[in-house]
Amino acid sequence: MSIDYKDRASKIALPSHLFIDGKRVDAISQKTFDNINPGTGKVLGPVAEGDSDDINHAVASARKAFDAGVWSNMAPKDRKKVLIRLADFMDDHAEELALLETLDVGKPIGDSLSVDVPSSANCMRWYGEACDKIYDEVAPTGPGAFGTITREAIGVVAAVVPWNFPLLMTCWKLGPALAAGNSVVLKPAEQSPLTALRLAELAIEAGLPEGVLNVVPGFGPTAGKALGLHMDVDCLAFTGSGEVGKLFLQYSGQSNMKRVWLECGGKTPNVVFADCLDLKKAAEHAAIGIFYNQGEVCTAASRLIVQDTIKDEFIEEVLKVAATMQPGDPLDINTSLGALIEEKHMNRVLDYIDIGKNEGAKLLCGGERVLLNQGGYYVAPTIFDNVQSSMRIAQEEIFGPVLSTLTFKDEEEAIHIANDSQYGLAACLWTADLNKAIKLSRRIRAGNMWINCWDGGDMTMPFGGYKQSGNGRDKSLHALDKYTEIKSTWIDLS
Repeated sequence: MSIDYKDRASKIALPSHLFIDGKRVDAISQKTFDNINPGTGKVLGPVAEGDSDDINHAVASARKAFDAGVWSNMAPKDRKKVLIRLADFMDDHAEELALLETLDVGKPIGDSLSVDVPSSANCMRWYGEACDKIYDEVAPTGPGAFGTITREAIGVVAAVVPWNFPLLMTCWKLGPALAAGNSVVLKPAEQSPLTALRLAELAIEAGLPEGVLNVVPGFGPTAGKALGLHMDVDCLAFTGSGEVGKLFLQYSGQSNMKRVWLECGGKTPNVVFADCLDLKKAAEHAAIGIFYNQGEVCTAASRLIVQDTIKDEFIEEVLKVAATMQPGDPLDINTSLGALIEEKHMNRVLDYIDIGKNEGAKLLCGGERVLLNQGGYYVAPTIFDNVQSSMRIAQEEIFGPVLSTLTFKDEEEAIHIANDSQYGLAACLWTADLNKAIKLSRRIRAGNMWINCWDGGDMTMPFGGYKQSGNGRDKSLHALDKYTEIKSTWIDLS
């Protein structure tokens, strides 16, 4: 018997307040904003609109908790228990969190259930397990001194997360920040506040002390800017656009030189050589790599770079897969593509499609808005051929279901095209020649290199980019570097 997720979604309680000092609170201004369901274009309900006053309140709460030591001085084994309990609660509330995620951002409920929520809980559990497994160091000194190298929590962390994977990106920041003993002020994207607010409530139930996690929905120019400029925020972690990332760097310089860690998108090259072992698998990954999550993925394989001798054959295979990935109702378990996040973003994606046509690229499929009768923001999977690297659709992050196909003759041209981007977040390379794979992967300037796959890795692998894709790393133990200070202590024994 199939589950009627639309019916279940209609009965779910929607969080609507800020969450500060362990409590639901109204915005000080009493302002709210409408939270829109991208699948229908209709209002889900009002959400409290935090601004600079609420940010001040939240930061003060976080600082008070940090200075009191209720979390920062808690034994690592006890912090571990709380974070693992939170992960267990996330599993227990998986359907609720998945429904909130799908209602908020328009992604298919099947993806929310099978990918977003389990991956988020796994992330929180992984960092919980890491709490009591990070050792400090003793320096190799001579007999006249004793030197220790220890990690300390950095203090108050601001986390500003995007709307494409709201819960997962939240956990990528919260997991290591909380494991290290910090307090956090989280600003979810205004388009996607629901799972962050519910997660904060679950965290309190799991035993996280009041004030350690505060959630302030609001807009970038008010709440986001206030966090960036706040003199009592020690570190800010951001995932989003390069334009906003550069603003946070400016805010840091204008305030207290807080550390700013950025993940600012990409334009992933997907390089397919003629000696690829399995062209059908590569074609499937090429389509999924750009159309999964409606193309709203920072590592979306948006540049398909195919060797000229197999291009026509390969594109035919990609088109076959694309034909099976058509938009549908996000609350239908059989839907593979949902809605784009909002009307403004949908129009931006459609504008880029027009730009591609005007630049001379050949439209092979898609290119239009679909499912107008549902009222949501749906764009058909779109594939361009005859794209040149200089075209805007090959250079700029579209963040939608739009694939640009380019061709190359030899290895040198492939590497040149792959690196011809301001971004360097991820890259894919398909070949049966292991020597070629290793040699060329070293020449591609990207933080994540996937050989014969798209989106490989797990929590043990760091995630981040080169160039204007940002700095620092999420995931793995390397993420703890962002949220800790290194203290050197020298004891003179002479």
